[in-house]
Amino acid sequence: MTIQNSITTLFRFSFHSDPLGIAAVQGDASSRQYFRVTSAEVGTLIACHDPTFNAKNQAGYAFLLLHGILSDHALPVPALIALDAEQGLLFLEDCGDLLLQNLFDSPDKATIPDYYREIIDLLIQFQSIQGNDKEVPFCLSFDREKLMFEFDFFIEHALRNYFAPLFDQKSLTSLRHEFEKIAEILVQPRHFVLNHRDFHSRNILIHHERPVIIDFQDARMGLPQYDAVSLIRDSYVTLDPLLTEELKAYHYNALRSHNLCTISFDEYLYYFDMMAFQRNIKAIGTFAYQTCVKKNSSFDHSITPTLAYIPEYINSLSELRGAGNILQPLFERVVS
Repeated sequence: MTIQNSITTLFRFSFHSDPLGIAAVQGDASSRQYFRVTSAEVGTLIACHDPTFNAKNQAGYAFLLLHGILSDHALPVPALIALDAEQGLLFLEDCGDLLLQNLFDSPDKATIPDYYREIIDLLIQFQSIQGNDKEVPFCLSFDREKLMFEFDFFIEHALRNYFAPLFDQKSLTSLRHEFEKIAEILVQPRHFVLNHRDFHSRNILIHHERPVIIDFQDARMGLPQYDAVSLIRDSYVTLDPLLTEELKAYHYNALRSHNLCTISFDEYLYYFDMMAFQRNIKAIGTFAYQTCVKKNSSFDHSITPTLAYIPEYINSLSELRGAGNILQPLFERVVS
């Protein structure tokens, strides 16, 4: 049975009619496929086909677990309308196509600062959620293993492949040692909160002039700066420098007022830059993988702007100088 046939079957079961149209919707860097389903009876909805979702793992399916948690905490996520675990299919509320990213080239560009402050308020609401540390997502974290997996992914796909002609492969052992020292600094469980893990402008929809959070199924515990970095040091849009600094302070003050943070603002900024280095390196590894392995060229143009952030962190923190010196040929590419 094709995905379209499965959608029609679930739609017929749920609404006792056939859809008028099923059109593919472009997704992001995942195995999930999305479709906009149209009918006279219900208007439109989004069908998500996920090959990892099936009847055997329904109880532990991360999207459903997180959807329930976020809904219970009144966070704005698309409503779940129907599902068919046998076919790996979910029907979700259609919250439109307007991404936060799209505002940067729109007549509504002046609303961007207000939206970002509202989104950070939602982020604080997200990061305030607590749960059983033996259950997903609270049992998952940005521990040393996870951070090094992401650093190693960058080494494999960015340095051994995408940037191979520019990079001295004999430096990889030294670089990995520097990455291990950075990971050790970032593993601070006493400061961990719940993070979305991919909290950027392509995973926030603007629906009826309000933000809606999507793609939250990979949430895990980590430093609160992780999601702040994803939003403020975004690979897909570049914020005005003044707004960047304002939003860092806004996030820090909100963390303090919600008793989610006990460190000073200087310490917050230190971990922000350390985490930004790791997060941007991780993103470049993903983009290189999509470009070279998956042959998906849509991420190629995001590599250079992401790389352009990194020298600032290296210049501000001595702990990043060792890695920065080894990665220098990549930064010279950005300048050129």
